[in-house]
Amino acid sequence: QVQLVESGGGLVQAGGSLRLSCEFSGRIFRDYGMGWFRQNPGKEREFVAGINWSGTSTGYADSVKGRFTTSRDNAKNTAYLQMNDLKPEDTAVYYCYTNRLGAGYWGQGTQVTVSS
Repeated sequence: QVQLVESGGGLVQAGGSLRLSCEFSGRIFRDYGMGWFRQNPGKEREFVAGINWSGTSTGYADSVKGRFTTSRDNAKNTAYLQMNDLKPEDTAVYYCYTNRLGAGYWGQGTQVTVSS
């Protein structure tokens, strides 16, 4: 069973930075691509960024391109989301996600709040 644990959220002023971490356990990390999503109350969960198993391919939502960077360290079983130039509209609960062979897994989420 895959388990994902996010950390690194918090309160930051607009223009600031945060780095989220997603620690993976339960299976072989390098077998899984990783994704980041975010959600606000009353809204659908939206895709933010994704990275393939080796870290050689990434993708981003238009709203975060040029500001957010996702990466991974397969030796540490951890994926990261570096968030720079944060804006109040980036405020949300951020989740990491993975899936393989039809099974999807979510972390518990970490709150990011950006003050103006």
